[in-house]
Order: sequence, then structure tokens, then C-alpha cells
Amino acid sequence: MHRDAHGLEVTVASGAAVQAFDHALAGYLSYRADMPQRMTALLEADPEFGLAHCLKGYLTMLAYKQAAVPIAAVAAADAARLTAQATPRERAHVAALRRWIDGEPDRAADIWEQILAEHPRDILAFRLAHFINFWLGRPEVMLASVHRVERHWGEELPGYGAILGCRCFAHEECGHYTEAEAAGRAAIDRDPGDLWAAHGVAHVLEMQGRRGEGIAWIDSLRGNWDEANNLRHHLWWHAAMFRLERGEMDRVLALYDGEFRNLNSRLTEALPDLYIDVQNAASMLFRLQRHGVDVGNRWEELADRAEARIGDCLSAFTLPHWMMALVATGRHEAAHRMLEAMRAFTQNPGLTATLVARYALPICEAVLAHGRGEFVRAVEAMHPVLGGMYRLGGSHAQQDVLEQLYLDSAMQAGLHDDARLLLERVAGRHPLPPQRRIGYAAAARAVGL
Repeated sequence: MHRDAHGLEVTVASGAAVQAFDHALAGYLSYRADMPQRMTALLEADPEFGLAHCLKGYLTMLAYKQAAVPIAAVAAADAARLTAQATPRERAHVAALRRWIDGEPDRAADIWEQILAEHPRDILAFRLAHFINFWLGRPEVMLASVHRVERHWGEELPGYGAILGCRCFAHEECGHYTEAEAAGRAAIDRDPGDLWAAHGVAHVLEMQGRRGEGIAWIDSLRGNWDEANNLRHHLWWHAAMFRLERGEMDRVLALYDGEFRNLNSRLTEALPDLYIDVQNAASMLFRLQRHGVDVGNRWEELADRAEARIGDCLSAFTLPHWMMALVATGRHEAAHRMLEAMRAFTQNPGLTATLVARYALPICEAVLAHGRGEFVRAVEAMHPVLGGMYRLGGSHAQQDVLEQLYLDSAMQAGLHDDARLLLERVAGRHPLPPQRRIGYAAAARAVGL
């Protein structure tokens, strides 16, 4: 029996295949853009390696794209066949993949946590659980997972930086900013190219209003991202968020065009509709327009991609962003088709369909109403879900655009009590008062906060 770099038994034909697996796993943990090449090398090293096929399925599902699900299903079937005589841990991974494919990411996360209870050094199970729990709005579960496994890790183990990065982000989303920043900076000391840790510290600086430090932080690390995947776009989005708060709108647009929505970059050309890139772009354009910035025709290409993805509801948090693009370009007929497709999707079993029904659908209705100038209707659609929309996932910084949607609707409708409700909710969670945040300051003054 062979063992991987973390000492876990793997059912594989050769040591060379184990090394290829470790190389692929390291690429996943470090957000490398060459994952297709790493996976090709892995499957060539041992085409009968069941866990490798499972990893292929996982990576396919990470795209949150309906068209990719059949590819993941084939990988899961191959993995199931090839792990029939493998270790229970490997077979559990296949079971988790199947749950995810079936629209039950919560059940997949439960299986990964079961794996970790017996194998706390299974960094693949750990990182996937962290990812899924983030997109289910479960920061406290993310942090509990870190606490359970970290005592079994040490600096000598490959992948330890991923533990630190996840510790950073979990603490940040739970509001523990001192602990978060310490963990993130420790990870960067180990590896200046650690995107997840860089991202976690950027969130801390965002939440604490340390805008100059945030800009300097990203500028100091940018030289380490040449081999990184699209997560680097999200870091540039953070840089634009810092600039936005300082009122540097021209710099925000320059970052939009040159960094996080550069349509000519190889990463964007390869994945032009990747969910996180769409979220970055749409949320920034929405914010800019709130402040009277002319964004030109930048919405058009997003709206084209939104129309092509109507009916694809795998990323519930992305749906309001697709809707923003349709509404901003006046494509109301397409927006209604999108709502109907979402309603049809809610008839499916599984948690994803439930989240779309309870939260994404009314928020998308609010986006459409807001765009049509029906501000009272937007408030009415969104008010019942304010307390639960965190379950769509996304960080506090990302959820902020939905809060601004509600606030703007309430202010435009003259519903100052509703605006005050939103401001008080945000002030209760965010360490900065609304008066120090560009998207909230005017409303706070208007309602007397």
C-alpha cells in the first residue's frame, strides 16, 4: 500500500502516481492555473487510480456550472468502480462527490467531516469542507473544522499553509480579526504566493477600514501571482474595493478593465463566465452606478453570458449578479425567463434548490423591481429574507452588495424605517460605523443615524 505526502493510504499502482497525486493536490491548495496539466499527468500515471478520478470530479464541480455536472458524474462513476476494493476513506470521498452532484453539498460536507474525524490530515477533505461551508454561509462551522484538525498538523507537513489560510478566513468571517490577521500573515511568511491567506488578510483590512494598508498589502504580493488561477482576480477586486471607499473611481475602473475583468487575459478567455469573476464584476458595476459613475458598456458582455446561463442555478449566490447584468442592460424579458427557470429549479430535491427558492429567488425579484424603479416592490420582496440571505454564502464583503440593494430601494422609496433597519443590522455586525462606509454614509445621514 502506498501513502501520500500526508501519510494517508492510497490505492494506487506506483509511487510515481502518488507523487503525481501530491502534485495535483498541491496545485489545488495553491490555486494554480495549470491544474488541467497536473490532472492529465496524474491520470496518465495511473488511469485506474480511483481517488484521482474522484479528484477530477471534485475539480469539475468547483466550477459551479450545470454543463459540467455530467462530466463530474462520469468521473464519479469511474471513481466508484475503481475504488470498490480501495480504502474506506477513498470510498467515502466518492460518496461525498455523489452527494455534491445530487445537489446536496451539505451532505457532502458531512462526509468530509466524517473522514476528518478519523483522518485529520486529509487536506483534500478539509479544504473542500471549508469551501462548501463558506458557500453555505457557515463560518462557525468552518472555524470548528479548523479547531478540530489543526492540533494534528505541524509546520513540517506539506499543505500546512492551507490550514493557516483557512484559519485566517474562518476567524475573519466570525469577526475575530486579530486571530485572523495573525494566521494569514504567518501563512504569507511561509509562502508569499498563498492566495487564500492573502485574501483572508485583505478581508480583515476591508472590515476594519484599513484601506491604505489594504492597497499596500495587495501591491506587495502581486509579483507572486503569475502562476495563479482566477482567485487573483478576486484579490484585485479587493484592491478596487479599497479604492472605491476612497472615492478613486477612475482607479476602480482601471482595475476592472486591467485586472479583475480583463476580457483579453488568458484566464478570462479560458473561463469567461466563472462564478467568482461574475460576482466581482457585477457587484462592482452595481456599486459604481450607485455613485453616479458612467460604466459605459461594461454590463453588456456580462448580460450576454447571463442569458446563456439562464436555468443554471448551481451557484445560488451568483444568481442575483446575473440578474443585475440583465436588468442593467434592459433585458427584462430575459430577466423574467431567468425567474421562471429558477422557479422550475426549485422543484428539484436537495439543499441547493431549497436555497434558491428561499433566498435567491426573492432577491432576484428585488433586483428586477429595483431596476424597473419599483422600489417599494423591491423592499417587499427582500425584507422577509434579510435575516437568512447569508445562507447563500459569500463573505461579509460580498454580501454587502445585496445589503446596498435593499438600502438603495428603501431610500428611493422613501421608506426610512426600512433603511434604518438595514443600517442598524449592518452596524451591528460590521466594525465600521455606516458613516465611514461609502455605500451607507448618505443614507445614515438622511435617516439621522
